[in-house]
Amino acid sequence: MINSQSAEEDMTGETTSAVRGSEASAHEAWQGHTDGRPWMLRSLIVLFRGVPVPVLYGVMGVVVVFYMLFNRRGYRANRDFFRRRLGYGRWRTLRSVYASHYRFGQIILDRFAVYAGRRFEVEIEHNEYYRELVTRPGGFVMVSAHVGNYELAGYSLHPEEKRFHALVYAGEKAPVMQNRARCFGNNNIEMVPVLSDLSHLFVANRALEEGHIVGMPGDRLFGSQKSVSCDFLGAPARFPLGPFALAVQREVPMLSIFVVKESTKRYRIFVDRIDSGESSLPKRQRMEQAARSFSAQLERLVRRYPTQWFNYYDFWEQP
Repeated sequence: MINSQSAEEDMTGETTSAVRGSEASAHEAWQGHTDGRPWMLRSLIVLFRGVPVPVLYGVMGVVVVFYMLFNRRGYRANRDFFRRRLGYGRWRTLRSVYASHYRFGQIILDRFAVYAGRRFEVEIEHNEYYRELVTRPGGFVMVSAHVGNYELAGYSLHPEEKRFHALVYAGEKAPVMQNRARCFGNNNIEMVPVLSDLSHLFVANRALEEGHIVGMPGDRLFGSQKSVSCDFLGAPARFPLGPFALAVQREVPMLSIFVVKESTKRYRIFVDRIDSGESSLPKRQRMEQAARSFSAQLERLVRRYPTQWFNYYDFWEQP
């Protein structure tokens, strides 16, 4: 069993809470819950039952302009991402910033469309990696990122053989959590809120001990500053050590999973193996190797789908 204190320092949540003081890092300062009052979110689900998705996309295309104007911090971070990390020119950067916000809005709408009973076409690349681990004894860790619509993976992979324990942000709005639980309940998926009492750590460890699946993000620091510096898009960036420490300490395999939107009705899921190096290497070295393997996979995907990496803060901020 992993020591609860060290595990608490290493493990991450699905997203972050608001700034917890003036010394909070940019990772921690980014707010990750769905905006809007509960009644508005419930109304959106009802709306999707009668209004075509493209119509709401059109409305979103106007709304995101105002969101960009008032969310200046997120706008600047997104602009710097395209200018400094991808080397875009001024006008291409402006178009890309708008496209990123618009795509993010579409994906939020798609989540509520699923809650209302709508379905999307999904294609899975390297599903055999996932099926291999699901059908053999032993647990494993699936590491995600804030790319596209990761939630959709829970509605598509259907892990009937093993229970999927997804670590999620405990501060999400009630309508979102309730509808997630309802949709996930039919797919053998359990949401595990990341709480201050550390109960999520024991759930994750017990799940792996019993041969099940633990899902968590690998591109967001949460609470702890324990991290691995990886070369990411041409500059050093901090990735959380937690997901990789959990897998290495438990001696279980790891997969990365990314879900991107390709058209109005179509998504693509990318599954890949995360390389932690030879088992004879020191554990710390294997954790860092796994983090760098994951960051390299994420970089390839972000270069391919640059407007679908939704980290609206300075990801490259150094402590």
